[in-house]
Amino acid sequence: MEITLGEGRKVSAEYNGHTIMTDQPVQFGGDNSAPAPFDLFLASLGTCAGFYVKIFCLKRNIPTDNIRIIQTMEVEETNGMIGKIKIDIKLPADFPEKYKDAVVNSANLCAVKKHIQHPPEFEVFTSTI
Repeated sequence: MEITLGEGRKVSAEYNGHTIMTDQPVQFGGDNSAPAPFDLFLASLGTCAGFYVKIFCLKRNIPTDNIRIIQTMEVEETNGMIGKIKIDIKLPADFPEKYKDAVVNSANLCAVKKHIQHPPEFEVFTSTI
């Protein structure tokens, strides 16, 4: 992954043939032209859970058109950090009852969530081009 610093507050990442653009909200000096890096982090959790829900349903021929995932974050007053993330899988009324617990278990397989629960070691350093 290669990170490049653009104009203003824009920063982008090149990874696996994709360009992932970020910017900051106007109140933080950006143009709000793209999600902020932290927004992408949060979105990666919900979309990862969504991927596992989708695969679970596809394997069982369960329609996914009316399934929605609502992710909410609770901020700790003491430090301003997120203290809890809730992922609510909204299922249609005709979703098979026997699979409700299993679909939650499936969402819990999210690799992003697992990496947060067992964080990698970080090493930040400089080198010369």
